[in-house]
Amino acid sequence: MGKPTGFMEYVREIPADRAPLERINDWNEFHLHMPEEDLRTQGARCMDCGIPFCHSGVLLSGMASGCPVNNLIPEWNDLVYRNLWSQALDRLLKTNNFPEFTGRVCPAPCEGSCTLGSIDPAVTIKNIEVSIIERGYEEGWVVAAPPVVRTGKKVAVVGSGPAGLSAAAQLNKAGHAVTVFERADLPGGLLMYGIPNMKLDKREVVLRRIKLMEAEGITFVCNTEIGGAAYPSEKLRSEFDAVVVTTGATLPRDLPIEGRNLKGIHFAMEFLTANTKALLNGSDDYISAKGKDVIIIGGGDTGTDCVGTSLRHGCSSATQLEIMPRSPDERADDNPWPEWPKTHKVDYGQEEAAAKFGADPRVYLTTATRFEGDADGAVKAVHTVEVAWSKNEKGQFIPQPVPGTEKVRPAQLVLLAMGFLGPEQPLVDSFGLDKDPRSNIKADYEKYSTNIPGIFAAGDCRRGQSLVVWAFNEGRGAARECDRYLMGNSELP
Repeated sequence: MGKPTGFMEYVREIPADRAPLERINDWNEFHLHMPEEDLRTQGARCMDCGIPFCHSGVLLSGMASGCPVNNLIPEWNDLVYRNLWSQALDRLLKTNNFPEFTGRVCPAPCEGSCTLGSIDPAVTIKNIEVSIIERGYEEGWVVAAPPVVRTGKKVAVVGSGPAGLSAAAQLNKAGHAVTVFERADLPGGLLMYGIPNMKLDKREVVLRRIKLMEAEGITFVCNTEIGGAAYPSEKLRSEFDAVVVTTGATLPRDLPIEGRNLKGIHFAMEFLTANTKALLNGSDDYISAKGKDVIIIGGGDTGTDCVGTSLRHGCSSATQLEIMPRSPDERADDNPWPEWPKTHKVDYGQEEAAAKFGADPRVYLTTATRFEGDADGAVKAVHTVEVAWSKNEKGQFIPQPVPGTEKVRPAQLVLLAMGFLGPEQPLVDSFGLDKDPRSNIKADYEKYSTNIPGIFAAGDCRRGQSLVVWAFNEGRGAARECDRYLMGNSELP
């Protein structure tokens, strides 16, 4: 695949990003495009490695190794190298319904398990992926393709995030009449309101795909919460032949320490969602970080997005508290290829903060102990302490405060980005669905059927907080099993 000696002749290159101090002045996507000839050169680096791990999509040491949707990566890399872009798009769409999303926001476990990456920098798989789909849109190759035959079966998809969209797309391909219910005012779930516009443009990318899905026959019903008085779950079950629940894991992890009820302390998704809504409707109804010292508690993509959003508001400072230690610069001995490399990374938000304030905003091995308020009941400071990880009497690693490392940090806005505990329970309970010990909907992987016949569950509401690409994987799988339930067999992959 590619040029047999390409990996020896060409070095890894990725497109440049807009300068950090320029891009924090707007909400436009910050990635620039790479010239076609350079993309073909990067495709040439995908050697004929014999046993490619990049599309394996397995879990190693609890982490994704290879592409969870099993993208045919060596094939479309080779086609790009040979300037066969239309054929490359065909191969890409065989496994991935939404490469314009994964090519922008996926952390690329495929690159972490690239065979070349075991000895040299990996092939630039993610950038080639998004370039293929965008070329498809530019050339007019990506068009609505409604099914030729309808089955007469009706399926409800509850939740329009990544898992819901992929389930809906596949079920529609099978010929079923699909209605997607979303409680927000616009479809997309996490893709619409959980990821900031500078990472994933809402009008130009997300709504572009939603309009295409509508043209293919999928119905989106927004501002509708299933399980409440307005639309009881019993009504949904009576009106549809099957239901796929894809509500995500939206219950945030809280930090119940002294002062938690002070004004100015918000969950990260509150902050990010309100900001995107304000951008889309042109209002000023959002939680502003302008002129404030902002402390983000938690790392990961959500913490980074809070940093980037705060900078665009014009914050006075941004500090990100991480209770875990800094990752090593190179793979540790217990983290061999093709596992996901647990190495230190500087994402866009940290890069921007360093350019603005002169240093990476992350403070490691540190936790908040209490919030301090002013006379008006608003947060004015966060008390922190450094921690050391050690085993308790049960042999579990836990963080222990280090005496003498206490610090008071000024803060007029605190954002909690510590992950999610699972799906919100009222909807789950309204259907009478069984739950696993972590409060997720109980349904076996690759089967997706719940304890209620005809109701399936997929994505984060089933597996817990995970990657967008795993949600796409599960949505496709749940669609296949739902189709099998309705028709007796399924030709969906």
